[in-house]
Amino acid sequence: MPTARMEIYPGAVLLPGILSRGEQRDLVQVCRAIGTGATGWYVPTVRGGGQMRVRMLCLGRHWNARTYRYEACRADYDGRPAPPLPAALSSVAVRIAEAAGMGLTPDVCIVNYYDAAGKMGLHQDKDERQETLDAGIPIVSVSLGDTAKFLVGGLRRRDPKVMVPLASGDGFVLGGESRLRFHGVAAIVPRTGPADLGLDGRLSLTFREGAAA
Repeated sequence: MPTARMEIYPGAVLLPGILSRGEQRDLVQVCRAIGTGATGWYVPTVRGGGQMRVRMLCLGRHWNARTYRYEACRADYDGRPAPPLPAALSSVAVRIAEAAGMGLTPDVCIVNYYDAAGKMGLHQDKDERQETLDAGIPIVSVSLGDTAKFLVGGLRRRDPKVMVPLASGDGFVLGGESRLRFHGVAAIVPRTGPADLGLDGRLSLTFREGAAA
């Protein structure tokens, strides 16, 4: 059966329910195993000293919340090397990008864990290599657990925004002319995730290409 596809804007594509429940459970298990390991979850501290309202885990390369650069080690936290990006995760991102009509060879995945109070302010994902941005190579997001009220705007922070509910198993792609749209998470809807995932809250897996030097 063809994957459902909803184009929010040109290049901004929602793929509802693209992951089966079994695939969702597998991804949760992989993320939980890494997140509870020696180089696991942490709360990023941004420029100015404030803390983000998520727990984060960077795979493949580390995103430094103070410098907005990718690096091999978590220099802004504990100095540990970033865990590798498992092939089981990157293959999911490649499939979702293809379902949206785009191509992606991810070299990093940022996993964010949101509890009931979790949020993510409006931002652009623009820290990848310039040639990646210029080519419109997409970012791919996977949602697991509780539904997120996801905001997608324009190329300026003040542009109008639409709210897209992202439920467990949904994929979302920002590429092409929408690659640099502002986006964020306004709120998490508690207790809306599948009970059999054993996940209290939401996991968001965001895959990017162009993080490696």
